[in-house]
Amino acid sequence: MKTVEMYTDGACRGNPGPGGWGVLLRNGEKERTLYGGDPNTTNNRMELTAAIEGLSLLSEPCRVELTTDSEYVRRGITEWMPGWKQRNWRTASRKPVANRDLWERLDAIASEHDVRWHWVRGHSGHAENERVDALANQGIDEMQSVSR
Repeated sequence: MKTVEMYTDGACRGNPGPGGWGVLLRNGEKERTLYGGDPNTTNNRMELTAAIEGLSLLSEPCRVELTTDSEYVRRGITEWMPGWKQRNWRTASRKPVANRDLWERLDAIASEHDVRWHWVRGHSGHAENERVDALANQGIDEMQSVSR
């Protein structure tokens, strides 16, 4: 099984507001980046979208070392999701899980791979995290320039 390093980030200007997501994939010496934007979204939706888009790009099952600065994404997929499923996609306080559509997509695509979820503090000088943050902001900038 091939091992891939993946770094993801989401950004939002206003929350909700225009948002973007960025992904860096690395397999040995090969790197690939991708990004996109949404005119009206939230930061959490963009964080989830980045992970979904990155994992969706893989053409075969891989071992993925996925690093995000989003505790929401890391803890959601590794800690909270089993309880949400058990409670029919409700939180511990019996409210509907926010962003269920994206959580279900992430769960499905992540199950195709052996994903190890890592967290890094955002805006702390972590080189790859800074790159994906710039990509997420590029997604916002390009989306906004097209819509003008």
